Amino acid sequence: MDKVSFTQMKDGTAEDYAFLTEHETEYTRGTADRLLQAMVSLDESLSGYQVTRLGHSLQSATRAERDGADIDWIVSALLHDIGDIYAPYNHDEYAATILRPFVREQCTWVVEKHGDFQMVYYGHHVGADPQKRDRYKGHAYFDDCAAFCERWDQASFDPDYETLPLAHFAPMVRAVFDRTPYDPDVIRAGAREPLVAG
Repeated sequence: MDKVSFTQMKDGTAEDYAFLTEHETEYTRGTADRLLQAMVSLDESLSGYQVTRLGHSLQSATRAERDGADIDWIVSALLHDIGDIYAPYNHDEYAATILRPFVREQCTWVVEKHGDFQMVYYGHHVGADPQKRDRYKGHAYFDDCAAFCERWDQASFDPDYETLPLAHFAPMVRAVFDRTPYDPDVIRAGAREPLVAG
C-alpha cells in the first residue's frame, strides 16, 4: 500500500489506519531534527537585538546548563522562543505546546507563561501592563517562571557572552523528543525541580 484508500476519514479501513499509524510513528521520530532545523531559522527572524533569536535561545540554554539545570530546563530554555517564527503573537504558547508531551509540567508552564512574566522588564515602555505576571501569584510555578526570566531569558541578549553552539544541545533535544509522549513519569504533574543546582 502506498496511500490510503479513502478520501474521507469516515470511509477508512483498519488497514488504512494501520498503514497511517506506521508512517506517522516513523515521522515522529524526526521531530527533534525538524526542531533543530527550525532553530537555525531563528537566525533569520526578528532583528534589531544585539544577538539573533538563535543566539538568544542558545545563550538562554547555555546559562541554564551552567546553572546546573536538568535536561528538561535546558531544552525548554533552548526552545522557549521557537514560536517567534510561526506565532509571534503567542510564541510562548506555541513553544509550550511543542514541549508539553515531553518535559515536566513545571517547564511547560514556565515556557507558556514567560511572555507575561517578561513584561515586568519592558511593559512600561510599550504601553503594556508590566505587572501582567501578578495574575499568576500563588501558582506553584510562579517563582520558577520569575527565575527563568531573570536568570536565563531577559539576561540572554549579550553578544559578548560565551555561548555554546546548537550542536552541543542537539543530543539533549533528541533525548527529550525520544521520550514516550505524555509519560506520567516524565510529566510529573506538580513536581518542581530547581533551576540552579546546589
